[in-house]
Amino acid sequence: MEALDAEFCVRWLTAAAGAVEREADRLTELDSPIGDADHGVNLRRGFTAVRAALEEAPPDTPGAVLVLAGRQLISTVGGASGPLYGTLLRRTGKELGDAAEVAPGRFADALAAGVAAVGQLGGARSGDKTMLDALEPAAAALTQDAAAFGAAARAAAEGSAATVPMRARKGRASYLGERSVGHEDPGAASSALLLAALAEAAGTAR
Repeated sequence: MEALDAEFCVRWLTAAAGAVEREADRLTELDSPIGDADHGVNLRRGFTAVRAALEEAPPDTPGAVLVLAGRQLISTVGGASGPLYGTLLRRTGKELGDAAEVAPGRFADALAAGVAAVGQLGGARSGDKTMLDALEPAAAALTQDAAAFGAAARAAAEGSAATVPMRARKGRASYLGERSVGHEDPGAASSALLLAALAEAAGTAR
């Protein structure tokens, strides 16, 4: 796979915004029994702002695209999702630096750093029934094979589905104890959408 540029990252986030728009109601339904029933609404508002900002003045490097998107999410998404998703994209973007193009391997390493930053911010890890149950296996798949965007998306989807039987150990859902069992984590579900959009963007790369 060729080097990834700013246009690639814009395609990724535009596809993510479209996926969140389509799935917002489902995400909110997932959030209803174990959260505040606003995950889809909040993410739709945030990614709509991201898409508008990128259409108005798209940055010319991959890192700058992701940093801009992260800032938009932090400023427009309520609850914990804004800081967490914002941290994911901002840290990934900062790891990419000012390069106009980045090799897939460098992108994979930067994404892994972004995922690690999410874990540090939220104090969570895989198995806690959070977005990390989707993000960590996806990042691992890319680290093992930098061109395996489809495998990363599948790993995220499988990780999200695996949260259903888990008992939540972090976030609002953890207050429910055993009642959190039997529900897919909404953050993991939205993270799977983000990785599916990444695979979609990679599939249309030059």
